[in-house]
Amino acid sequence: MATTTTKLDVISRAASGSRGARRLRRSGRVPGVLYGGGSQSVGFDADARELRLALAGTGAVLDLSVDGKRPTPVVLKEAQRDPVRGETIHVDLLRVRLDEEINATVPLELGGIEEAPGVKQGGVLEQITRELNVQALPTAIPESILHEVGEMQIGETILLSALTAPEGVTLLDDPEETVLATLSPPRLQAEAEEEIEAETELVGEEAEGEAAEGAGSEGPSGEE
Repeated sequence: MATTTTKLDVISRAASGSRGARRLRRSGRVPGVLYGGGSQSVGFDADARELRLALAGTGAVLDLSVDGKRPTPVVLKEAQRDPVRGETIHVDLLRVRLDEEINATVPLELGGIEEAPGVKQGGVLEQITRELNVQALPTAIPESILHEVGEMQIGETILLSALTAPEGVTLLDDPEETVLATLSPPRLQAEAEEEIEAETELVGEEAEGEAAEGAGSEGPSGEE
């Protein structure tokens, strides 16, 4: 579960455009915006390393202090990352009340994959849903939700309705429409069968073509 023990100190800043943001990043700082809670939005920048450590726990509630002022609880709303290096280049933080539920996305983890009978038989398990939309108190949002799939058979599909949410967490996705995972037959076997079927059809078409050419090449018997 999330906690409120992580403190993050940031410095307020005025909007300075993309050039100013690049200068901040080169100096080891990450720009961001704090909003929500019925108060005005505040631009800030944080030490890149401290921010990375503070956000290490997915769904973590942070005690954010701006310019050394009294901390306020916040959660990460959105993080923009460099597409090449993967580094965080901008964050949006949202003020929250610890006694009011909020909506959040939580990673879904599948456990027991290697133990599933269908996987042992060569089946291919595919995770369809990787994040779940949930509602909970900020301190009750889990870092991830685990669902065991160790009993899956080939051809089986697991829906969200099969998952039990952690205490205090409400799942917001459609339980009967949200597919968590599927277990398909072995691909090599299926592909081999398709190739054999395609080759059989091709041989049949070639034989028909040769027969038609042979019939067309027979002319009338010798004429004087």
